[in-house]
Amino acid sequence: MTQGAGQEPVVRTATLRDFRVPPYARVPVQSHAAEPAGPEPLPAPAEHVHGHAEHPESYSATDEYRDEQPATRPAPAARPAAAEPLPPVAPSPVEAVPQTPPPPPQAPAPMPADPTLHLGHRAAAPPYPAAPTASGHPGNAFPEGEVPEGYTPTERDLPVINRGDTVQVQASPAPAPAGEAPAGEGPGPLYVVGDVHGYLDELVAALRAQGLVDENGGWAAGNARLWFLGDFTDRGPDGIGVIDLVMRLSAEAAAAGGYCKALMGNHELLLIGAKRFGDTPVNSGAGTATFQAAWLLNGGQKQDMDRLQDVHLQWMSRLDAVVREDDHLLVHSDTTAYLEYGETIEDVNDTVHEILNRNDADEVWDVFRKFTKRFAFRDDGGPQAVQELLSTYGGSRIVHGHSPIPYLLGQVGAEDGEDDGGPVVDGPHVYADGLAIAMDGGVTMAGKLLVVQLPLDA
Repeated sequence: MTQGAGQEPVVRTATLRDFRVPPYARVPVQSHAAEPAGPEPLPAPAEHVHGHAEHPESYSATDEYRDEQPATRPAPAARPAAAEPLPPVAPSPVEAVPQTPPPPPQAPAPMPADPTLHLGHRAAAPPYPAAPTASGHPGNAFPEGEVPEGYTPTERDLPVINRGDTVQVQASPAPAPAGEAPAGEGPGPLYVVGDVHGYLDELVAALRAQGLVDENGGWAAGNARLWFLGDFTDRGPDGIGVIDLVMRLSAEAAAAGGYCKALMGNHELLLIGAKRFGDTPVNSGAGTATFQAAWLLNGGQKQDMDRLQDVHLQWMSRLDAVVREDDHLLVHSDTTAYLEYGETIEDVNDTVHEILNRNDADEVWDVFRKFTKRFAFRDDGGPQAVQELLSTYGGSRIVHGHSPIPYLLGQVGAEDGEDDGGPVVDGPHVYADGLAIAMDGGVTMAGKLLVVQLPLDA
């Protein structure tokens, strides 16, 4: 495993616009070919919840390093990297600044009110070999019974939380293309995206449904603002493809007068650690641990590691952990651990970046472990925990991913193999006295990848 010793410090930049996009990231997004099938039987979840000193909060970890989000979809296969990078479709604004104003955004192709989770066509010749027809989830690109070498399934052992105090908010697709306001007349509409975990086709379909990208996966939202809440890789078939898409959209959105940005999730920390430190032992309260072991345990995919490049590592290392947009505090994890890294948003982000730059395995592990905590905002102490974050960093609501909505609702996927109904997720969930919005729709467990416009009505 490649080690991180000797890497030069990453220089923090104020914008994502200066990130150089690799050539293969500038081709139109393609879709998988797949046929849906019913879910497979799953093992019963194991009870495993830790407490928190002040606000009840659970580690989602076994031996302090398992992010216990189960993978109830049939095991997907990652698409292999192309033999040779294709030439870019159009010059990236990172490489060639246009001398004339960009053309107005094109209206996206019409989408049904309730789009499917995957694209049903290919727009052009794919930059990678076509996946064989498969059974199971749309991301499952290998024949039934044939698991590709290097695929690592994850266990379904997160405790089921039977709660009745959450509010489910239906997120309907926008009736018109986003970002139609002319550039220079104030910020465009604000959108957030929940955990993606490698499900590239589902992401593109969800972005198209909101009018944010066109039929080829290009930015189509003008001056709209788009925030990803982290966790781009692991468990799903194409984590690197997801990162490439977000990097490309960042450049395209900036050229159109909007922006596309992202937060750092615990799986970004995990992938950085696995690449830099490999099997190097780290200090853990539960005994000896390594980043590579934790990465594999949490659904790390060999295909993602093989395609991971320095440009991806640099991009992930620069992501912020906390931001405030309008009146919303955006974070990845539903935890109060952010308070341990600073009293302001700038302090938190600077501290996390400094830790990554120092390249110390134990320090990076400690950040990963703390950002893997969850469930701080549920139960009776939830509103107080949210208020502590909001009073420190500002905002009137907190928006997070990380903890799947089906578990906040006490839902589980079908286990008897006779029912095609997985978790029912129609939109984000507002809870903790209306102060918190959960955005992880459970795409890895046949839920839904959520892309919604803020603000939401309670």
